[in-house]
Amino acid sequence: MSCNHNCDTCGEKCYAPQTDQPHELSRIKRVIAVVSGKGGVGKSSVTSLLASAMNKKGYKSAVLDADITGASIPKMFGVNGALEGSETGIFPATSKAGIKIVSSNLLLENETDPIVWRGPIIANMVKQFWTDVIWGDVDYMFIDCPPGTGDVPLTVFQSIKVDGIIIVTTPQELVSMIVEKAVNMANMMKIPLLGIVENMSYVLCPYCNERIDVFGNGDAVGAVAKKFGLPLLAEIPYDAKLVAAADGGKADTVECEYIVPAADIIESGLPVSDGH
Repeated sequence: MSCNHNCDTCGEKCYAPQTDQPHELSRIKRVIAVVSGKGGVGKSSVTSLLASAMNKKGYKSAVLDADITGASIPKMFGVNGALEGSETGIFPATSKAGIKIVSSNLLLENETDPIVWRGPIIANMVKQFWTDVIWGDVDYMFIDCPPGTGDVPLTVFQSIKVDGIIIVTTPQELVSMIVEKAVNMANMMKIPLLGIVENMSYVLCPYCNERIDVFGNGDAVGAVAKKFGLPLLAEIPYDAKLVAAADGGKADTVECEYIVPAADIIESGLPVSDGH
């Protein structure tokens, strides 16, 4: 209640963001963090589909892969080789469709080498991806956060001016509690929640086209969305073409009609920052 908004003279512990500035040659208009309460829900796949969808709309999109120890974004976009840089900063890699990408896997000699670091070092690398990379002009940057509510998501929310958060989940009842944790963290950080993407929602029978709800009918996710007044941005089924595109490094060329409603909401519903 007595906060004077000067964090340098404050002894209290709070979650107030103290955002860092991006590189002086970076002009990033909008930043969207893609998060999940648990692993294995397809968060990185959704991130790549969103970046690709905005790219197809004619925007300059980028992906900051903050999942340092479980990076998969470069493989999905068919990007490999080491990042290059100069005394001015680091240059992002670029997919065939022009999506800019920075990931820890682009710093390794072999993409299968493990990164065995403690939390503070990992968090510092994420900050460097924001401050030391020359991103240039970017309309929409998507940050692929690791699952959970630990060090790295907290670093992202406190160090980067995030315009909105998208939560990725699957339909089963088990994850509803986990989704609430992610929602509560976003609210704690006072960052707008854009909505929920339900991944692996169903399977369409290849013979009769009947919908099969493998993980349940999504009532649990719908209940959480209703509780917090959040839109369900997309329901993405198991789709062989999406899996093949990700495995084949063609995430920026695959057509995914399921993600279009989410891209439309992102396009129309985000405030425009001043590039910092």
